Amino acid sequence: MRKVRATGPLRAVKTGYIAVSVLFCVLGVVLFIMAERCVPWIGRALGIGMVVCGIIKVGGYFSKDLFRLAFQYDLAFGLLLILIGVIVLINPDHAMNFLCLVLGISIMADALLKLQTALDAKKFGLPSWWLILVLAVVAGAVGAVVAFRPTKSAQILTVLLGVSMLSEGVLNLGVALCAVKIIRHQRPDVIECEYEVKERKD
Repeated sequence: MRKVRATGPLRAVKTGYIAVSVLFCVLGVVLFIMAERCVPWIGRALGIGMVVCGIIKVGGYFSKDLFRLAFQYDLAFGLLLILIGVIVLINPDHAMNFLCLVLGISIMADALLKLQTALDAKKFGLPSWWLILVLAVVAGAVGAVVAFRPTKSAQILTVLLGVSMLSEGVLNLGVALCAVKIIRHQRPDVIECEYEVKERKD
């Protein structure tokens, strides 16, 4: 008898993934527009955001979506985000330089992984693979700029962090919408069979 995999957990993870991506976009816009006012609390905000995003990514890895594309690298990256978020929350007042370096490198790493996701999506025949590719290139470029910290001004660095958060949020949102497919009556990876063994009569 074939069993149908419940889509509830995957739907919850996808919804959470999209919600966190939108929150990243909103936070990025706020940092970009209100950079001067955001400097005092940026460490705590980004620390909490990283921890939440990391938890969602780890959950995504174990959700087993249909194509196995969007979340295939999210276990290690999610754990890394949780670790960075905890470090930032422990010492939020002196986190600017640390944030720029680590967040920039993290975004570049995520962008490179999403490049691989885009190429895999192309092999799967997904028509929107090119969108993931473009978003990954843009996010990677922004992450590189943030990591190299071209200025020491806290206000300008906050603007750059805002742009990086926005690009990362858009990238993850694009991946969630383009590469995570939920269908009804999805079959499990292993088909379970129930059968009866009848005794042989001589």
